[in-house]
Amino acid sequence: MMLQTADLDRAFHALADPTRRGMVDRLTEGPASVKELAAPLPMALPSVLKHLRVLEAGGIVMSEKAGRVRTYRIEPAALAGIEEWVSRRKAAWSRQFDRLEEYLSGQDQTPQKETRK
Repeated sequence: MMLQTADLDRAFHALADPTRRGMVDRLTEGPASVKELAAPLPMALPSVLKHLRVLEAGGIVMSEKAGRVRTYRIEPAALAGIEEWVSRRKAAWSRQFDRLEEYLSGQDQTPQKETRK
């Protein structure tokens, strides 16, 4: 599933912060409550909630509320979209390096003109 430009922008913005990437790392182990996600962080709960809202707006995580507990989990489709975008760029870069390698290999086989002194 290829993400649209605006969705991709929001996803990359959500992952641009190390705190949010840490939350994503934690959520790859399984769903977690806000309290569990906030526990290792040196910040107030409102700041944690802001980070979680950015992740949710970026489509990286989704949440559900059961009673007073809000639980977050990874949204695999968003990560798949990012992975697809990166894979396309990687394939393009690989093709360019392959062409460069072919060019340079051809240069090695071309006889060099001797310079006269």
